Amino acid sequence: MMLDAGARAYAYTKACGIIGKSFIGKRIPLLANLRTLSELDRLVFPESGKELPGRELLTDFESRIEKRAVDQILAVVNAFPRPPQLLILQLRAYEYSNLKTCLNHIVGGIKTAPSLCDIGRFRTVRFEAFPDLAAMLKGTEFEFLLSGKIKAGGDIEAIETELDNRYYSGLIESLGQLSDEDRFFARRILREEISLRNCVWALRLRTYFGKEPAEAGKYLMDIIMHTGFEEIPGNLHHLEKNGSRRKKISLSAEALESLNFPLDSRYSWHGWRWEKLLNPEESAGIWKADPRYFQNAAAQYLYRLALRYFHTMPMSVSAVFCFIKLKQFEEDLLTSVAEGLGLSMDSVEVFKLLGEPA
Repeated sequence: MMLDAGARAYAYTKACGIIGKSFIGKRIPLLANLRTLSELDRLVFPESGKELPGRELLTDFESRIEKRAVDQILAVVNAFPRPPQLLILQLRAYEYSNLKTCLNHIVGGIKTAPSLCDIGRFRTVRFEAFPDLAAMLKGTEFEFLLSGKIKAGGDIEAIETELDNRYYSGLIESLGQLSDEDRFFARRILREEISLRNCVWALRLRTYFGKEPAEAGKYLMDIIMHTGFEEIPGNLHHLEKNGSRRKKISLSAEALESLNFPLDSRYSWHGWRWEKLLNPEESAGIWKADPRYFQNAAAQYLYRLALRYFHTMPMSVSAVFCFIKLKQFEEDLLTSVAEGLGLSMDSVEVFKLLGEPA
């Protein structure tokens, strides 16, 4: 896919400007030592902070944070006259999330429409038709959901797994539309992200839902990726000339392997690829695998990858891919800090829980 050099330069320059003002990298410590949600609100929105009661302010703040992230991502993606499908799908992660929220409302018997964000011209679901699922999904890629009965009390986990599988499979497929330079770092991050999402889900299923290994395996994203044997970014032209060896890898392999490890023996996990992301053993007490700790550590690992690669190959599609990842990380971070402050924790305590140095 050929992309205009001017559009690339404009998108990258705009992304750099946005990241420079975001709570990313060196600006994260600005969130330290906050004690109230109002302080956070004034820091993030100095010109439009609001004076609202605690719970109402939290809901409003989270809505504004999400809208700001979506608007900034849209501003960069729209720099391309015909945005790459990879970037469109990244943006449509919000649509998938909105749809899951609606499905959970329907399964939970909630008739009131949820508060959702708008991704503009890239939206495909008619959310205004909620709770009429047929009217919402008719003619979209989600129409397959109408073939089964989604009703109150239904099994939402299997549906969410299928949506995740389709979403990430779409992202992997979209890489094939890009040049090696454009997709290199995005492919690396996606490979790690899908593997880690599967591992997090496997841990959660066993810990929180009591699923046996054989049953938990059914809920994983069984996605295959064709990848090179660790191509070197600075040597892409050499690889094109000589041909890189390729192989197929299963992005559920690490999660499937983890299903055989006991949840109360960290030693048994020794040698597992993602062992470093597990909660450490304490000096006293019995060790238990902590899905929340692992999920936070995985998020930190992916954040560092995106931050490192953002400037590595400027004006590539992968750079914009990393920009979107960084904005979504910032959104999650600000939301977590806000929720902690809403529970009368200070920001230092929240950072400790997240494993993020303040």
